[in-house]
Amino acid sequence: MQHKPKRSRAIALPNGEFRARATEYLDFLAAWVKKPRQTASVVPSSRYLARIMVAQIDPQEGRVLELGGGTGVFTRAILETGLPPEKLEVVEINPAFARGLRRHFPHVSVLETPAQIVSTATAGAPGDYQTVVSGLPLLAMDRHMHADILTESFRMLKPGGSFVQFTYSMRPPVSREILDALDLDVVRAGQTVRNFPPATVFRFSRRGE
Repeated sequence: MQHKPKRSRAIALPNGEFRARATEYLDFLAAWVKKPRQTASVVPSSRYLARIMVAQIDPQEGRVLELGGGTGVFTRAILETGLPPEKLEVVEINPAFARGLRRHFPHVSVLETPAQIVSTATAGAPGDYQTVVSGLPLLAMDRHMHADILTESFRMLKPGGSFVQFTYSMRPPVSREILDALDLDVVRAGQTVRNFPPATVFRFSRRGE
């Protein structure tokens, strides 16, 4: 008996979703070409990484602050938890990314304010936020920047709140010296190889909480 070779079948994305993903990739690539240290990767984060990043969000709890919104991969995942869009604020200092975020998420507040001074622009007050979701390229920043960003983030977080950060390293992107100085703990929250490059997620919290 002669066996016919099996034909492989491609899974096609709906035209709208394909165009959206293609646009996200081209926007991200353009940003990387202009400012590679600020963007850190040539492709947006995957939805698999996004799911780990937002796993601790409770839509019934306080506000959420996202740092480094990019093309909106994490923004979309945050909203898919059921969090009302008016409870989410996204920080993005790249003007092109900020315009794209406002276009795709018209009911979400987009702040073109540096993360180190974000409290000067947020709608919520210090202590109103349950989680800070960070897509910032911390590995490309110095220790002083780490300290400033974490200090400002934990100023905004309520007791028990957490700062969630991904990195392309197996180790936390913040030194033990900075963690000790700010009285913070860090634990590994997850890892995925279904991202390029593979990524690890860390959750930072105040010690004793």
